[in-house]
Amino acid sequence: MDETQAPTQEPAEASSRDARPTPQRRDPAATWRALLDAAVAEFAEFGFEGGRVDRIARQAGVNKQLVYHYFGSKADLYRTALEEVYRHIREREQELHLSDVDPEEAMRRLVGFSFDYLSEHPEFIALVNDENRMGARHLKTSEKVTEMHSPLVRLVEETLARGVKAGVFNDRFGPVNLYLSVAALSFFYLSNHSTLSVIFDRDMVSPAQAARRREHVISFVLSALRP
Repeated sequence: MDETQAPTQEPAEASSRDARPTPQRRDPAATWRALLDAAVAEFAEFGFEGGRVDRIARQAGVNKQLVYHYFGSKADLYRTALEEVYRHIREREQELHLSDVDPEEAMRRLVGFSFDYLSEHPEFIALVNDENRMGARHLKTSEKVTEMHSPLVRLVEETLARGVKAGVFNDRFGPVNLYLSVAALSFFYLSNHSTLSVIFDRDMVSPAQAARRREHVISFVLSALRP
């Protein structure tokens, strides 16, 4: 056959070759997010010590080596997972738009949100408890966690100051102490509901019990703030 001539071939065979899928390049951002989401779930269930990098990679659908490529080490991945759960709750708090409502409604909204968020995100409670058992050794290496909490302190401080100016709040509490109380009232209840249910012989997180507890926490905080 003349080499200048195109070889004859069956149309079906040509079509089959043209239809072969080309290799897909992995999206780095999507891979990073998949690994981080898998890490949050893994460490929330098993803790840092029990968490397995191979399970995280398998859940994310990637090679185990990509964990080290994107995050450096298991400890770095764990720290990033902690930063992520803190980032998410702080971001959601900013969406409450507390400055758009009067101080009492703003405080009611903030306290209610804290209760609801912890109810809906047990992974936050699990990771924070696990990190506290280790003396916050991973958070101590974080360059982000203190900075991401500054807007929260300002948010509470501004709401408190508006309430004091309006004559509906007292000024006995600083913003940090106030938020510690707000968080603790919900965190203790939700992180210990299993043992509390046994001790008091009732389902502490049934819809009725949870609604009653939520309203109590809100009323408790507002009562403490009244002049």
